[in-house]
Amino acid sequence: MNRRATNWGWFFRATIALCAILSVSLFTPLFAQNGSGHIAAVVDDDGRRFFVNSDPPAKANLTATKPRPNIYLPAESSFTGHSRPAVEIGRDGVEKIVREAADRHSVDPALVRAVIETESNWNPRAWSHKGAGGLMQLIPTTAQRYGASDVFNPQQNIDAGVKHLKWLLERYNGNLDLALAAYNAGEGAVDRAHGVPAFRETRNYVQKVQNAYFRPGSGRVADAYVNSRAIHKDVSPDGRIIFTNE
Repeated sequence: MNRRATNWGWFFRATIALCAILSVSLFTPLFAQNGSGHIAAVVDDDGRRFFVNSDPPAKANLTATKPRPNIYLPAESSFTGHSRPAVEIGRDGVEKIVREAADRHSVDPALVRAVIETESNWNPRAWSHKGAGGLMQLIPTTAQRYGASDVFNPQQNIDAGVKHLKWLLERYNGNLDLALAAYNAGEGAVDRAHGVPAFRETRNYVQKVQNAYFRPGSGRVADAYVNSRAIHKDVSPDGRIIFTNE
């Protein structure tokens, strides 16, 4: 074999090996810094999916979705109400939905307003640590029960909430205390206690809703419910004055 050809072959192989070593030494720190091999799927606020390295905030102008609460709703539903047209609604719009739902299900609209005020203070995006969401703070099972697929949609939320409130009023024969206590703590707790449970949160809740409902100017239907927590003045047959909340 020609010695000159052998030398050129050796030189060609050495050059290729040197290039490989240089490329590895140059690019390895970069991949190590960027988390090579750790590709993450990121979804921006518009629902677009991107595949980026494990450190997207530093290397790409993308906004990953915030952690969403663990709520059982269809995938297309909004858990936070972000950028949802249905959530962008003013107080007048909510009032209109309340009147329509209350009329549809034969519930005093003033009572619905009192519940909304106490539950969410009229915030369609309200979310509780117990997993209740929206204006009337529906938990996932209650929302599903009454056909609300998106608790942050005011129309769905109020309609389902009013239907649930109506069902509780009928279940407890119009007893407002028990219906409100069950709305807050569940029917099981009310049934076990044979009345309003001795939970401070539930008792405060019942009081707050009734304060809002019975206050002057609430627009409540006259004599629709009796305020069982109000103090009444009575006179006994022998002329004694008696104050009671019975």
